[in-house]
Amino acid sequence: MKKVTIEGGDEIRLCANLKFRIVSFRFLLQCLEDLDRSLRKLNSRLFVIRGQPADALPKLFKEWGTTNLTFEEDPEPFGRVRDLNIMAMCKELGISVVSKASHTLYKLEHIIEKNGGNPPLTYHQFQTIIANIGPPPKPEETVTGSLLEGSHTPVSDDHDIKYGVPTLEELGFETDKLKPAVWCGGESEALARLERHLERKAWVASFGHPKMTPQSLLASQTGLSPYLRFGCLSTRLFYYELVELYKKIKKAMPPLSLHGQLLWREFFYCAATKNPNFDKMNGNPICVQIPWDENAQALAKWANGQTGFPWIDAIMTQLREEGWIHHLARHAVACFLTRGDLWISWEEGMKVFDELLLDADWSVNAGMWMWLSCSSFFQQFFHCYCPIRFGRKADPNGDYIRKYLPVLKNFPTKYIHEPWLAPEAEQRAAKCIIGKDFSLPMVNHSIVSKINIERMKQVYRQLNKYRGPSSGVLSTIPRGTLSGAYGLSNNKDVQFDTQKKIQDDKQQEQMKNKENEIVVNGYQTGEFYNYGFPQKNRGVSKEDVENQYDKYRDSTYRKIDGHPGHFQSDYHQMENHTNRFENMTDNQLICARDRLSPRACVILEEGTINNNEYNKNRDLEDKIFGNSNVFPEGDKSDFEMRNYGGEEGSYRYKDERPT
Repeated sequence: MKKVTIEGGDEIRLCANLKFRIVSFRFLLQCLEDLDRSLRKLNSRLFVIRGQPADALPKLFKEWGTTNLTFEEDPEPFGRVRDLNIMAMCKELGISVVSKASHTLYKLEHIIEKNGGNPPLTYHQFQTIIANIGPPPKPEETVTGSLLEGSHTPVSDDHDIKYGVPTLEELGFETDKLKPAVWCGGESEALARLERHLERKAWVASFGHPKMTPQSLLASQTGLSPYLRFGCLSTRLFYYELVELYKKIKKAMPPLSLHGQLLWREFFYCAATKNPNFDKMNGNPICVQIPWDENAQALAKWANGQTGFPWIDAIMTQLREEGWIHHLARHAVACFLTRGDLWISWEEGMKVFDELLLDADWSVNAGMWMWLSCSSFFQQFFHCYCPIRFGRKADPNGDYIRKYLPVLKNFPTKYIHEPWLAPEAEQRAAKCIIGKDFSLPMVNHSIVSKINIERMKQVYRQLNKYRGPSSGVLSTIPRGTLSGAYGLSNNKDVQFDTQKKIQDDKQQEQMKNKENEIVVNGYQTGEFYNYGFPQKNRGVSKEDVENQYDKYRDSTYRKIDGHPGHFQSDYHQMENHTNRFENMTDNQLICARDRLSPRACVILEEGTINNNEYNKNRDLEDKIFGNSNVFPEGDKSDFEMRNYGGEEGSYRYKDERPT
């Protein structure tokens, strides 16, 4: 047998994730052990080959006299490269190859072909193509002994030594402190879970996003995502089991929404299959080039559950211990790391998830991180998850927090989501001193979230202007402006002063009183002074402005309901955040319609302040952000949002958010 080589064979990646943690490796080995047990029942065995394919396969082909090789197509770019190299080697050796697409519902090339040779990049577009293609192929029949007749692969007495499933110890893991598995790998477990999953008729009948409860935050006996990721459960089997159950209950063919979880998975696989840089920002044609900060210390605190926000830290602790977290918990920690609080690249968060999550499909993981960071697929950057309010809504009594952060278990429910606000006596009674036994919050969310919304606003303003993202035009607020939000040092590595925050909150409450409001009618009179204050109107003089500049320098201005052209000041205590106002000319004004959600912020350049320009912008805002689902004509890519959940200021794109 002649020797063959594969160009770059030593660098061929076996799988997406080369940094599996022990929890993931345990799950994988359990999958292999379960498969071996199933094959034994059919008088066969599983052969686990050690080594790089480029080295191991030629030796096996020679030893076994191989004439035919079959395998499942890998839909991800690195896997495609590996498979093409193996196929080239087989061709050189005269070995026939059969590959089948079965990890996804459809053959992805078919979807791309139907879209003119390019992957669909909106979920609505993807759904349209799927609807035209029709249902996916049905799953193959279960393997039986008759299918293996004629198989003569020798099983030697030393099979377990040469080809057996390795142990965690063999792979170099220490298992002394390993906790019992929450998720048990294997097809047998996957099928049992599928049966329990289908028994939840109420879930099937609702076909909506399930409400998050403290119980839903925990690993469920009906959860299936790790089994889909590792191939223990056929996506097509899951698909058609859902179809049959729906037809039995509803007496009709199911809508596409029934398969939402599977179709979102398919959507991201399709978007990634021919994009080797799908997991990166640079070189990724569908990713907005956002100049994120680099902060290794802040990243480490987030990854290790040491942010000082109990809701965030409990989620990251569960992820590290169990390898799984609820999809809305993923939304919370992803937003916190990226556009919500820390302004760190989604790439860093994706790497952590890739290492820790049992169900971290490469394509889905990267796609969801781009989505949640508003780097691609989704642009609703003004909706931000609050690490306190969101946690309190999902876990009102703090049971989830107490489970994963036992150091906080003795805190009263009143303080469980904000333990730093507990009086010292309460902290001592709880046997947990904040700042000593549990970290103080690493950022002031109310400050950094507003700054980051402004950053995202600038990014997308430039993007819309130039119609093509590049790092040279996507300007942001200077990084130095964040120093006041990151506590008492310049390296962002200490927590903010709790007492100062309480004082600031009281000061903000005082500013809400009418006697402290400055109301201007600037757009009607055109009489402005520096920093947005009027030169004369409502009794505010030039001297008033100069005397109160330091106090109001970080204010924004919002329209008073029912009074076009009228604005009032909202005071925000944001230290070192003055660049926006210091650089403004006399006729510039930043106005935001809402104090907590600066929606449709309009920066009017000098010379453009007039009633016609204002009315045009106001009409556009009303179309976009009014309570009705009326959107402007033309390019709707940035505006197709709708009010949802009954919360003012909460919008989403018309396409459903992925689960």
